[in-house]
Amino acid sequence: MSEEATRKAAAITVTKADRQYPDLISGLNQRYVAAPESIRMVTSTEQVVAAVQEAVDRGKRLSVRSSGHCYEDFVFNSEVRIVLDMAGMNDISYDRHRNAVVVGSGVTNLRMYQNLYPKWGVVIPAGFCYSVAMGGHVSGGAWGPLCRMHGLVVDHLYAVEVVVVDRGGRARAVVATRDEDDPNRDLWWAHTGGGGGNFGVVTRYWFRSPGARGADPHDLLPKPPAELLVSAVSWPWSELSREEFIRLARNYAAWHVANLGPDDRHSALISQLVLNHRSAGQVGMLVLVDASAPDAEQLLTEYLKQINDGITVRNGPMTEAMGDLPALPQFAVARRLPWLQAVRLLGTTNSVLNDPTLRAEYKSSFMRANFPDGQLEALYKHLTRDDIDNPNISVQLTSYGGRINAVDPAATAAPHRDAAFKMLWQVFWNDEADDDTYVNWARECYGEVYAATGGVPVPNEVTDGCYVNYPDADLGDPRFNTSSTPWHELYYKQNYPRLQRIKQKWDPRNVFRHGQSIQPPAA
Repeated sequence: MSEEATRKAAAITVTKADRQYPDLISGLNQRYVAAPESIRMVTSTEQVVAAVQEAVDRGKRLSVRSSGHCYEDFVFNSEVRIVLDMAGMNDISYDRHRNAVVVGSGVTNLRMYQNLYPKWGVVIPAGFCYSVAMGGHVSGGAWGPLCRMHGLVVDHLYAVEVVVVDRGGRARAVVATRDEDDPNRDLWWAHTGGGGGNFGVVTRYWFRSPGARGADPHDLLPKPPAELLVSAVSWPWSELSREEFIRLARNYAAWHVANLGPDDRHSALISQLVLNHRSAGQVGMLVLVDASAPDAEQLLTEYLKQINDGITVRNGPMTEAMGDLPALPQFAVARRLPWLQAVRLLGTTNSVLNDPTLRAEYKSSFMRANFPDGQLEALYKHLTRDDIDNPNISVQLTSYGGRINAVDPAATAAPHRDAAFKMLWQVFWNDEADDDTYVNWARECYGEVYAATGGVPVPNEVTDGCYVNYPDADLGDPRFNTSSTPWHELYYKQNYPRLQRIKQKWDPRNVFRHGQSIQPPAA
C-alpha cells in the first residue's frame, strides 16, 4: 500500500469484542474508566477527519487521548462513545516548507528528546515525565525543567494542525501559524495555553523559536546544557520541628521570589522541593544546574546554603522515591551527568508512573510572593496528620520564572508570566475504598492553605491562580471554591474572553467539550 493510501485508509477500530479494549479505556489515573463503543487508533490527519466526521454525523460524544495523563475525567467518562487514540501520530521530522520541526501529537517527551537531541542537539523544552505526549501537554502551555532558561514550550510553537468542525457540521483540518498575517492565527494562539479538548483535535505541531535564523534544524530550537549538575538531598521528618519545616519552605520561596526575573543569572538553576507527608520519612529536594555555566558549582553551593539557612537539621541523601521522582541517594554529593542521561534517569525510574492500579488526586497553584504564615501553618498541619499514613502524599514546589516571565501575559494564552514558583498537591493510592479518604485530605489541605481567599489561590499579590495542565474539577464547585473568582479566571485570567470568542468561531457546535471546557460567550 502506498503512503498516500495508508494515510487515507480507515483507522483501526477497537471495540469491546477485542482483547486489547481494557488497555485503551483508561489513562494513568484509574479513578476514571470509560466504556466507549469504540477506540479509533488513528495514524494520519485524514483518519482523524474521518473519525470526527463520523462522530458528528452519528451524534456520538468523542474524546481524545494523547497519552492518558489527564488528571480529571475529561477523556474517560460515562458520556464518551468514541475515543480517538493519538498514539500512532508519532512522527518527528524537519519540514523544509515551514522551516520548522514538526512533531505529532502522540509523540511522548522521551521520544522527542531521544529523537531531536542526538540528531540536531536541540530540544523542545518540555516536561520531566517520559510518557506524557505532546497533544495535551503543549496546548496547556507546557512547563518543563528548562523553563527558566528557555521559557514554556508554547513560546517556541510556530504552527498547529487542528481538525475542527464548522457550523454546518463539516470536519476539516486547519493549519494555524503565529504569522501576523495568518487569518487562522487566533486558532494558533488558543493552543498556546488554552488547554486540550477545547477547539478541535490537534494532529501535529511545528516548532521554531522566535528569532531563529537560517534553515538548519540545528539552529531552530533551544539547545539544552551538554551537562547538568545534579543534586538531590533530603531532611528527615523525625528531626524537623514545625518551625524548621516552615523555615525550609519559606527559604525556598524567598530564593525564587528574589530570582524570578527573565534575565536573572540564576536562571541556570531549577529546583523541586517535595514536601512529603510525615509517613514518607523525608522531605526532599532535587536541584539541576546548567553545568556549562561558569559559576555552576558556586550557584549550587549558594542555593543550598540559602535553603538551609536557619535549619539545624543537616540534609542527607534522598533515599526514598518522592512524587514523580525516584530515590536518588547517589546525588547527595552533586554529580555531573550528560543532559540526555539525566533526562532518562529522572523521567523513567519511578515505578509509580507505571502502576496499573494507580489512583490519584491533584491540585495546583502559582505563587508570586512568599507564603503568608497561615498557609505554611496549614501545610504543616496536614502533612503531619496522624489519621493519614501514606508516603505518596506530597506538595511539590517547583521553579518558575526566568525566561517564562519575559513574555507578555497576552502574547500567548498561558497568562501566568510573573510567578516565582508553582505548587502541585499530589496524592497516590491503590484501593478504591480509600478514594474518599485521600480526595478529602487534598481538599482539606488545599482549602485551608487558601482559606483567606475562598479556598482557592485567586490572582492577587501573593497567589496567581492554577495550572490548566493540572486540571481540578473542584475549582468549579461552590462547595470548595467560595471565592468570587470562577475556575476559568484561575486558569486563564484576562485571556478567557478571547478564548471564548475563538471557541465560538472554531467550534460553534461545541463538539469538543469536557467538564471544564471553554464556553462560548453566549453560554
